[in-house]
Amino acid sequence: MTPSDCKRLYQITEVQLRYGLDDLLPDDPRVKVPKMARKSLFWIKNKHPEKSLGERLRLALQELGPVWIKFGQMMSTRRDLFPPHIADQLALLQDQVAPFDGKLAKTQMEQELGGPLETWFDDFDETPLASASIAQVHTATLKENGREVVLKVIRPDILPVIQADIRLMYRMAHTISRFLPDARRLRPVEVVHEYEKTLLDELDMMREAANSIQLRRNFEDSGMLYVPEMFTDYSSKKLLVMERIYGITVSDIDALKANGTDMKRLSENAVTVFFTQVFRDSFFHADMHPGNVFVSYENPDNPQWIALDCGIVGTLNREDKRYLAENLLAFFHRDYRKVAELHVDSGWVPPDTNVDGFEVAIRTVCEPIFEKPLGEISFGHVLLNLFNTARRFNMEVQPQLVLLQKTLLYVEGLGRQLYPQLDLWDTAKPFLEDWMSRQVGPQAVVEAVKSKAPFWAEKLPEIPELLYDSLRQGKAMNQRIDKLYDNFMESRRYQGLARFYLGIGATLVVCSAILFSNHIETFPAVSAVTGVTFWLLGWRACRK
Repeated sequence: MTPSDCKRLYQITEVQLRYGLDDLLPDDPRVKVPKMARKSLFWIKNKHPEKSLGERLRLALQELGPVWIKFGQMMSTRRDLFPPHIADQLALLQDQVAPFDGKLAKTQMEQELGGPLETWFDDFDETPLASASIAQVHTATLKENGREVVLKVIRPDILPVIQADIRLMYRMAHTISRFLPDARRLRPVEVVHEYEKTLLDELDMMREAANSIQLRRNFEDSGMLYVPEMFTDYSSKKLLVMERIYGITVSDIDALKANGTDMKRLSENAVTVFFTQVFRDSFFHADMHPGNVFVSYENPDNPQWIALDCGIVGTLNREDKRYLAENLLAFFHRDYRKVAELHVDSGWVPPDTNVDGFEVAIRTVCEPIFEKPLGEISFGHVLLNLFNTARRFNMEVQPQLVLLQKTLLYVEGLGRQLYPQLDLWDTAKPFLEDWMSRQVGPQAVVEAVKSKAPFWAEKLPEIPELLYDSLRQGKAMNQRIDKLYDNFMESRRYQGLARFYLGIGATLVVCSAILFSNHIETFPAVSAVTGVTFWLLGWRACRK
């Protein structure tokens, strides 16, 4: 560990102890050493004993800086790992980071562009429009066409800080995995690895640009979601230039109502957009917290969502989509046996899982939920209950489902904040049923034929030649098989002959020994020579 690592480790330890996070250590003999180490740092006291443990954790992460804020945000999506009083506090973490100097931001942008900003932009504002843990945003105008844009630049020297903190996180995760009783299920090292990948992806502005372009194309003809245009000619790994949008922050309920926004329609559109991304496109915005989504001022009767910051996106393969949709529909119909079987079939739980016991466990958790009116049931929390129950049956963490779960909770939270009477079940069920009918019904066959028709049309002229080549290859294969069979039979014949010669040879040599022991002259020598001759013939036959 380098001196800078040691210094950072002490800073982290000091903040953690100042907020009393040593209370998170379980009462277990295996954590005796960390507890003794904590007592040795007697001069660092808990200065916030009046606050709850969850609040202290949140405040400590905020003080530790951007990397830890992001880590807390990611962990807030893992409600299956934390009790509610901690998970709820982690969910409150926001990217409320002090901005860095606008002149430094301008210098960073000019390094990326390779020249003065004035070459390409007018009206650059050194006062940031927004500042987050990873990047900072400034406004300007494009010289070539006068369009208003925003320039998003990565914070200077953030990569070494991130790398140092990630190294420490890995060390802490390895320590936790050795001492924490439930480490196998929590998989702390894998969690840190997942976080590292997500964070490094966010540092690549070109990746965010590509994700935004894809999402914009997917909803190009839709009035429900708008994604700003990206100007990739001016963008690089550390700088992103995109269209400036004007919208109402989704958390500003008063402004939305003042604009005459249809809150019910807005909430339903959010659900439709989410399920369209997941099931139609297999490409969904996975960071839809209130800071990344706005609502257009235009057309308040059928309001349009605006999505920003596509640094984190999720994807599902065909099998995951199918199993997920079937799981949700089985829940709608309270078919818990189907849910249990789907978990086994998908490989989410081990194949030797007791399906009967799993079905009973799911029913025990979910039936009390269904006693409530549908409008009062949290769709996201039903999914959480499913994962929590499956965890008891050794369900492994599915990273793609963790992102999906996080996004679903965001979407439902936004929807209920805007329209508390939102019945997400009623909105989602027809969408899922229609999607499933297109996957397994007659329409699915038609769609499959349509998708394969161009390929078949391309290959159709080649079919006679392919058929002829196949028949010719079959004939050649039969000839080779016949030749191999003949060689095999010939080999067996020589092996039989070799065994015969070796047997005669052995018999003659034994006879020679017997005759010699009885003092009979001439015959023993003749018998021995003849036996050796037959052995040589047998050896020669073996070689053939």
